[in-house]
Amino acid sequence: MSQSGPIREKLLELNEEYRRLNEQHREYESRLTSLTSKTVLSDEEQVEETTLKKKKLQLKDRMEAIAREARAGAHP
Repeated sequence: MSQSGPIREKLLELNEEYRRLNEQHREYESRLTSLTSKTVLSDEEQVEETTLKKKKLQLKDRMEAIAREARAGAHP
């Protein structure tokens, strides 16, 4: 389930962990964009790309868990 706009905005405003995770997610996305713009990646860059994708997914999963908890708390 994807995060809805209002919940996401509220979490960005009120939840420090969510804000931190979101910022890290954006940093990983930026680095991945930089890597994918290259024609050829070195072995190290290929490992970095794979690692960043995994870390980014973990962050997204945690952010979704926080959003689920917030939705559950808002609608008992």
